[in-house]
Amino acid sequence: MKISTFRFTALLLATLLGVTGAALAAPAPAAGATATATATGTGTEADAAPANSSSDWGSDEDAGDHDRHASSKHRHRGNEDDDLVNVGADSVLEAGKQADSVVSVFGNARAEGTVREDVVSVFGSTTVDGKIGGDAVAVFGDLHLGPHAEIGGDAVSIFGELTRDPAALIHGEPRTVFGRDFALPGGLRSWIEHCLLLGRPLSLAAGLGWAWGIALSLLALYVCIALVFRGGVERCVDTFERQPGQSILCALLVVLLTPVLLVLLCITVVGIAAVPFAAAGWFCVALFGKAVILAWLGGRVLRVRAGGGVGAGAGALSHPALAVLVGGLIATALYLVPFFGFLVYKLLGFLGFGAVVYTAILGLRARQAARDDDARADGGAAAAASEGPADAVGTSAPAAVAPVITPDLPRAGFWIRMVALLLDVLLVGVATHLLNGVGHAYLIVLAAYGAVMWKLRGCTVGGIVFDVAVVRLDGRAMNWETAIIRALSCFLSLAVAGLGFFWIAFDPGNQAWHDKIAGTVVVRVPKR
Repeated sequence: MKISTFRFTALLLATLLGVTGAALAAPAPAAGATATATATGTGTEADAAPANSSSDWGSDEDAGDHDRHASSKHRHRGNEDDDLVNVGADSVLEAGKQADSVVSVFGNARAEGTVREDVVSVFGSTTVDGKIGGDAVAVFGDLHLGPHAEIGGDAVSIFGELTRDPAALIHGEPRTVFGRDFALPGGLRSWIEHCLLLGRPLSLAAGLGWAWGIALSLLALYVCIALVFRGGVERCVDTFERQPGQSILCALLVVLLTPVLLVLLCITVVGIAAVPFAAAGWFCVALFGKAVILAWLGGRVLRVRAGGGVGAGAGALSHPALAVLVGGLIATALYLVPFFGFLVYKLLGFLGFGAVVYTAILGLRARQAARDDDARADGGAAAAASEGPADAVGTSAPAAVAPVITPDLPRAGFWIRMVALLLDVLLVGVATHLLNGVGHAYLIVLAAYGAVMWKLRGCTVGGIVFDVAVVRLDGRAMNWETAIIRALSCFLSLAVAGLGFFWIAFDPGNQAWHDKIAGTVVVRVPKR
């Protein structure tokens, strides 16, 4: 039997919902006997016939349903237009025409002719005013049966309403599963038809006032965020302006590692309680990031008008709230473009998320740097105080001076870094192979090994062998935060076909993607 994927999906969904609703809705009495009695005018003959009798579907009832079905399929096997299927559009079979089935997904299905099998609509209404050999189904829509409707199977409305003309015949059972109270709102149907199927969040079609209300309310929320958190929005915009590449890489890293983080939290069982808080935090960051990226977009326009930057003008032009408003209006106009609006919507959110997260990372680095400066100043003062008496008596002995590792040393090239990495990969591979039950977490073990070694020794075993070390660009000592961020960022460098590692060969500073995100560089260490 020829059947399309969409038709199969629609029927499967209808079946699953029908089975679920069967326990909640009592089956309606079979209408076949009453309908037959009304049509023939003889109650005795109607009572003698079974409810699902198909006596009206052939001239010889005694031949059997199987032979008649087989001959019907044989007659229409060569017709390539037997199935009338549409996605995002209505499927209409006019009176006097025939089809094997009529199916519409995100559209209405109307059959006024003869349908040998089923008529199905998903996220649309089904209207039947002709002869159908199978079932008439409407999922998330209404089912209408006209006076000339004759249904050989069941008439099922799921999450909708079933309306039936008194003259309509149903040889199976009429069913309503989750009726009008659960029906799909007309406005949502309009959004699916005019927005979702055209790849855009908004449209000027009728019935979408609620969607515009949500969009304008969110824009007002973004403006309020810029008014309340002006300094934070400006810092994030500045970060995106100066370091767009690092912000994008950070967003990619977060997108790739978020599922891993959620899985790890669930595996620990105790961490399951943190999942809602993590989701709430991600949601807040996404809202703030959207305000940031709209401020950046609007700032590009205001910069032209103000002549040299959002902050260059005086008064209102210098406030990020106005930039958010202008950027929001531009974005809203772009949301109306078919097959481009959703791309713009997701892209703006993605970029804003990366800008906020990377700004937070830079803030943590600056705070740690300030603490390191304070500790270094205190240590220098203590050393100066202790050196005075020792110099007076001349008892101090010269100490062995270890080579100072700074980012000013020669950068390690692509090949030596890859050979050192290969050695680490082999060592960790052997270790995980010897430890039963750890092999499936090889990449996680490798990342943990790298983070620990970078923090404690400044390099891995491969780095020790080939005299290379990982240092921070600001020249400060490696801390746990930087080591962990660099280790996690390696997943991003590996995810895109290893492009983040190959970037070393083309980058002027021989930095990989994870080096750029963590603010590190790999240098050649003088032999000791």
